[in-house]
Amino acid sequence: MESIFHEKQEGSLCAQHCLNNLLQGEYFSPVELSSIAHQLDEEERMRMAEGGVTSEDYRTFLQPSGNMDDSGFFSIQVISNALKVWGLELILFNSPEYQRLRIDPINERSFICNYKEHWFTVRKLGKQWFNLNSLLTGPELISDTYLALFLAQLQQEGYSIFVVKGDLPDCEADQLLQMIRVQQMHRPKLIGEELAQLKEQRVQKTDLEQAVEINDGSGVLDEDEEDLQRALALSRQQIDMEDEEADLRRAIQLSMQGSSRNTSQDIPQTSSTQLTSEELRKRREAYFEK
Repeated sequence: MESIFHEKQEGSLCAQHCLNNLLQGEYFSPVELSSIAHQLDEEERMRMAEGGVTSEDYRTFLQPSGNMDDSGFFSIQVISNALKVWGLELILFNSPEYQRLRIDPINERSFICNYKEHWFTVRKLGKQWFNLNSLLTGPELISDTYLALFLAQLQQEGYSIFVVKGDLPDCEADQLLQMIRVQQMHRPKLIGEELAQLKEQRVQKTDLEQAVEINDGSGVLDEDEEDLQRALALSRQQIDMEDEEADLRRAIQLSMQGSSRNTSQDIPQTSSTQLTSEELRKRREAYFEK
């Protein structure tokens, strides 16, 4: 496939791409095709002037050229005249004259296809057929059995198909493919589809990266939050224990004061002393054993 010359679409220069892909080389430029278009315009102007330069037909003809425009479009007349330089001729594929010949498409050498303002080439290189549409990312292999169906499908879609008659210039791809046959595992995509797919892949990758970053960030926040919750729980537990300890101290002291009053009213009260931790523990145990 690498040996096959395949010009990809640039602007609206599909006529140039069609011719160069047919001839397998950079044979024509926009400047050369524009020159042919201007020459055709001048020839047509001179013929129209024969009927008088004041005629309605002549004034209508003086409108912008029908053989080219600023976008890079070129007419079938420009393409036909460009091929005459190489001794090549175009014949309409579905014309009655050609159909009466009953020629199998696989016995031809090449076709030029046109729909509205788009042109592309289907050509035989070596022993295999290739769709050299400039809108594709690369040459598309067409089997002999599929060629007739492919051309019929194009006609149903509104394409005009022209058979290229004459000897095409020699090219490296044709010589190489005479000796070997190629296989194509994956059909080429349309250039727009490939760009859209690459863009979608970039968007998906960005979304995935953002999702991973968010997940990583939330994971850190979750761990920090769990640590904070554990710290708060331990703090609350410590406070509860201290509150319980204080309550027990007050309960024991009140119990002791009540016990002292019930035991003897005659015994003079002495000032309270500070209890040690051991005494407090023993009295608390005694309190709960009652």
